[in-house]
Amino acid sequence: MTPEQRILHQLQFLYGSEAERIWPDLVQILDSFRSRNPHLTKEEFQPDQKDIILITYGDQFNQIDRKPLQSLCDFLDKYLEDIINTVHILPFYPFSSDDGFSVIDYRQVNPDYGSWEDIGKLADNYKLMFDAVINHISSHSSWFKAYLQQELPYRDYFITVDPRTDLSSVFRPRALPLLTAADTTNGEKFVWTTFSDDQIDLNYSNPQVLLEIIELLLFFIERGARLIRLDAIGYAWKQAGTSSLNLPQAHSIVKLLRAVIDDVAPQVGLITETNVPHEENIKYFGAPLGEDMDGDSPISGDEAQLIYQFSLAPLILHTFSQGNVTALSEWARTLSVPYQKSSFFNFIASHDGIGVMPAKGLLNDDQIQALVDQTTLHGGQVSYKTNSNGSKSVYELNITLFDALNNPAVPVSELDIKRFLASQAIMLSLAGVPGIYIHSLFGSPNCHSCVEYSGRARSINRKKFSLDEIQAILADHKNPQMKVFQGYKHLLSIRRSQAAFHPSGSQAVLEIDPHIFAVLRSDPHHQEYILCLINASPEQQMVSIDLKTVNLPTAGSILELIEDEVIQINSRHLDLTLDGYQTMWLTAG
Repeated sequence: MTPEQRILHQLQFLYGSEAERIWPDLVQILDSFRSRNPHLTKEEFQPDQKDIILITYGDQFNQIDRKPLQSLCDFLDKYLEDIINTVHILPFYPFSSDDGFSVIDYRQVNPDYGSWEDIGKLADNYKLMFDAVINHISSHSSWFKAYLQQELPYRDYFITVDPRTDLSSVFRPRALPLLTAADTTNGEKFVWTTFSDDQIDLNYSNPQVLLEIIELLLFFIERGARLIRLDAIGYAWKQAGTSSLNLPQAHSIVKLLRAVIDDVAPQVGLITETNVPHEENIKYFGAPLGEDMDGDSPISGDEAQLIYQFSLAPLILHTFSQGNVTALSEWARTLSVPYQKSSFFNFIASHDGIGVMPAKGLLNDDQIQALVDQTTLHGGQVSYKTNSNGSKSVYELNITLFDALNNPAVPVSELDIKRFLASQAIMLSLAGVPGIYIHSLFGSPNCHSCVEYSGRARSINRKKFSLDEIQAILADHKNPQMKVFQGYKHLLSIRRSQAAFHPSGSQAVLEIDPHIFAVLRSDPHHQEYILCLINASPEQQMVSIDLKTVNLPTAGSILELIEDEVIQINSRHLDLTLDGYQTMWLTAG
């Protein structure tokens, strides 16, 4: 099917006969955009090994007499220009709560951060990921204010529910009420609020809302977005008597948005943020769109090109807490991306906490509880969700990744840095596009004062810097955070230069030793190979590698990329000793 046929098909699935009524309006929106932006149809979205995405707030760095977005640009240009090519700027719009995820006006840049001109300057040198926070909008937005006045069309932009309705089946990511009372000109009404009483869910059963959001995403693309992150998209469609999570209609919305972008801006990618168990998460790649020239391999799915790899973070924590890679390796061995132009978005830290739901079925209850215990021991906090029976269970761990891995009460600087960088090396070794939260670059510790100030557990991982402060840290070569930064940059510079790390290349997870995570990577054409070995334990480990099984030469030399060392080979077997938390990336010399 053509993109337009796909769009109409999804409209009919969502809205039945109503689809014919709104179709002309959507065609006009698409035609107008296409005529203004013909350059956006000249290539298709396809990540490669040079794509490394930095996740940061728009106000992460501050200076006197400079807007934060300008300071962010200064930092990137000075320290990361040759390392990072893509920047995910977390919501930079005017907001009322949740550090940006309660958007007041999607079409404005928060004036405290800067301007669209500042976003444009960033887009000149970096590919940008914009947040589409389209499950909900702020209670302070003009849309919701118009709803309170019961003005058309906004009185149908939100979901009004009789509070007597049985909503016990609805999945709850928060231990908060699902419905919030709203004092309207037509009396008190109760609106659906999945995340908080300041984040009012949008009503996608009203097709006008969908048209509004399509126009918004096209606006983002015109303003420089080359990746669009669909925040909490699994919650988009609500239906009493169901979980209202990952419903077929939510997938249909993603399919429709993908078809829209394929039609008018195919060089732009969609990424879905769905913090759910792995088997549900990978469904957001969608159904096959087409096959390659040989007719035997799907090129792409019809939903997101990238999906968040949520299971990786809790598995990494478990791996390093136990010094054993078995659970991680067993899971990673099952991974496959169904389409040539799709990929996992690999991350182990973000602005949110570390979700434990994606570990269900991969770790048992005792192993998950051990992560909870380690989090509290290391100074972190734990957030809970409400279950359908009214009980509460763990939803996420609130802690910086560095302190989750290392006990801040008993610091061992050099060992802590090696452990942390080893965790990052696992992420960088796996097939996919890596996403690096800004605090991981520095190995940031927990920010307890941030929690005290905001009253929110997630703030522990959201400290903002003055640019002078971070530059002083990076000028001090004895500072542990500087050592993390330098070590991380070194790994990234190697990774982006090696075709074997291409996201569409092959991946084989090997069983070498329970302490050693081993994965063999190759480029899509199987011309170059890298054997990645990461010691997840603090003790020295000895391994023997059968070189023929990993496509490395049995005569001549092998290059260890991280230390830039040449290893002479005169045998089929290579015996190696890895120090505690050491990483080796081995390739043909």
